[in-house]
Amino acid sequence: MTEIAQPTRLVDRFGRIVNYLRVSITDRCDFRCVYCMAEDMVFLPRKQILSLEEIHFICQAFVELGVGKIRITGGEPLVRKGALGLLQQIGKIPDLQELVMTSNGSKLAQMAADLKASGIKRINISLDTLDPVKFKVLTRTGDLENVLKGINAAREAGFQRIKINAVILKNRNHAEVCDLVQFAVDRDIDISFIEEMPLGLVDHHNRSETYYSSDLIKQDLQNRFDLQAVPDKTGGPSDYFQVAGSTCRVGFISPHSANFCASCNRVRLTAEGRLLLCLGNEHSVDLKAVVRQYPADMPMLKQTIIDAMQIKPEKHEFNIHEQPVILRHMSVTGG
Repeated sequence: MTEIAQPTRLVDRFGRIVNYLRVSITDRCDFRCVYCMAEDMVFLPRKQILSLEEIHFICQAFVELGVGKIRITGGEPLVRKGALGLLQQIGKIPDLQELVMTSNGSKLAQMAADLKASGIKRINISLDTLDPVKFKVLTRTGDLENVLKGINAAREAGFQRIKINAVILKNRNHAEVCDLVQFAVDRDIDISFIEEMPLGLVDHHNRSETYYSSDLIKQDLQNRFDLQAVPDKTGGPSDYFQVAGSTCRVGFISPHSANFCASCNRVRLTAEGRLLLCLGNEHSVDLKAVVRQYPADMPMLKQTIIDAMQIKPEKHEFNIHEQPVILRHMSVTGG
């Protein structure tokens, strides 16, 4: 009997090619950001999360199916024991074009150079405010000075690009958008402003009252900066603008005001092994069950991933004015 060859790329029902995997290696974090999680979070027991070996095996399967970019996320990925070794192993997977990471910056002062050596090419760092008092309020446990040291260490390490991610909330930090861009301009790094996503119940604020659209942010910035549209697309959800006279690019991620689902090229692997086909829907497949029932069976794993593309939904249905339908927090989702 002739074995049928598996496809070498992932395509969903709508013709979108999936070539980008975001991998949460832990749901734990040393911050408690108000838009990301509740103050008293209950984290997953260790036995429920994927082992480092399982994560590497799944990443290898995705690369063999045409995924060229993997982003490591959390929670905060660097709080997981063995994270650096895992990154080194993923970075060695043949045909992986780009290994990148998102971090809250708390560990970068100590680990930036090792991360660069492991194969991480670009890094995104969360920074919502330059005010230490506001930073403590928004993160509940974070120390702004430590994160700023981490950003400096990342710059010294020589990553291809560094980008700041800022979630903007009305009457919390929206008045700082110009200062944040100036911070990025002065350091030759990029910045993206993100509309808050209604994932999980939060106890700090009413999301409909703190919603501040990308259009309003852009208006604020244009009072101080000359923003020039960037024609090339990165394949992600950001619309980018160049700050005239600088290397800084300003991105806007707008799940509410400018839905970007039509060009979606990504899926997410949660720390507990669920393959999420959409950030704003619960369509998923349990890859942990597959790798534990069929250990080392690469064809079985790859076929499961291929089949999962048929349930990837066309779009999310975020509504900032309603209670979230998706009850998992962003820390569980994986950035």
